[in-house]
Amino acid sequence: MKTALHDDEERAKYLEHSADFPLESIRDDEYLGAAIAKIDQLIDRPALSPGDEVYLYALTDLVELYETEHIPMPEVRGVDLLRFLMEANDMRQKDLVPLLGSKSTVSEVLSGKRPLTLAHITRLSERFNLPADVFIDRTPAD
Repeated sequence: MKTALHDDEERAKYLEHSADFPLESIRDDEYLGAAIAKIDQLIDRPALSPGDEVYLYALTDLVELYETEHIPMPEVRGVDLLRFLMEANDMRQKDLVPLLGSKSTVSEVLSGKRPLTLAHITRLSERFNLPADVFIDRTPAD
């Protein structure tokens, strides 16, 4: 398998990043902050070379691994996420009718009187380009 690092120029770019910020296990929040700063520096560039991308993907893997193990994600109900997405996307209840089926269904879902169905979750996942499981409740309803 040929990768971007088979090219001498790309390998040099990768090694330059590694010398600046070595790829090693993230063991604390301070190093996490430095890793995120390095990621931000890379993604703010107008374009990345293949060597830059290989380094960036490896570093983001390390960050993701640390965050998964050390930073708990709060449990959020699917309807709460939906409300947040509506606000973030400047949507009104009527904008959800094509996704949930009717005005009354939208109202009942948003008020907590009716759970999201699998069909709703599938359409919301597609609409917001998010994994379906983020809309599945993992906490009890109020």
